[in-house]
Amino acid sequence: MSRRRTLGTKKKIALLVSAATVAGGGAFVMASTSNAAQAPKSAAESAVCQGLATALGNNQKFIADQRANPDAQSEARIANREAVVAEIKRKQEASGCVVGESAQDSQPAQPAESAEPAQPAQSAPAANPGGGAAASGQQVCNGSTVTLSGEDGAPAASSNQFPAGTKLKVTNLDNNKSTTVEVTSVSGSCVLLNNAAFEQVREPGKFLIRRAVIEKVG
Repeated sequence: MSRRRTLGTKKKIALLVSAATVAGGGAFVMASTSNAAQAPKSAAESAVCQGLATALGNNQKFIADQRANPDAQSEARIANREAVVAEIKRKQEASGCVVGESAQDSQPAQPAESAEPAQPAQSAPAANPGGGAAASGQQVCNGSTVTLSGEDGAPAASSNQFPAGTKLKVTNLDNNKSTTVEVTSVSGSCVLLNNAAFEQVREPGKFLIRRAVIEKVG
C-alpha cells in the first residue's frame, strides 16, 4: 500500500502566506503600471498639446470659412490645409496628445473699425486692434497667441487681416527671439507662422507662443 504524505499545519500556513505575498506583489505591479499609464502630463507636454490643438483649430476654422464663402482659389486652399491638418494630427500622435483635439484661438480678430482703445505692450508703439490700416512700426494683433500654420517652404506667414506682401515682425517675449516674415497666404487667424518661421522664434518643444509682440514693418 502507498502512503499519502500529509502536510503539517505549520507548513500549510507558510504556503498560504507565500501565495498571498506573490499575489499581492502582482497586484501591486499591475496597479503601479496602471497608475503610470494614467499619470498626468507635465506642464511642458500640456503646452505642446495645447499648441497643436490651437494650430489644428485655426486650420479647421479656415477650411470651414472657405467652404462657407468659396471663391476661385478655395478648393486649392482647402486641399492645402487638409494636408496641414493631417500633419498636425501626426504630430499630436507622436507627442502623446489626443489626436484630433482642436482649440481655436481664444483671441478673435477685431474689425478695423473697432473703437476699442489700444493697449500698449511694454515700450512698443500703440497697438492697432484692426491691423490692416496700421502704420509701419505699429503693434498689431494685440493679445493674440501665435501658432504654426503647418505649411512648408521658406519662412512666411498667413493672415486673415493683412494682404499678401505685408511684412510682419514677430517677437517671442519668452526667449526674445524675433523673425520678420512676409504674408503669403490667407488663414483663419491674425497671424500664423509656417514651419520654418515658427522654428526661428519658438522655444524647444513648444507649438504655442503665448507672449508675442507682432509689428507691421516696411
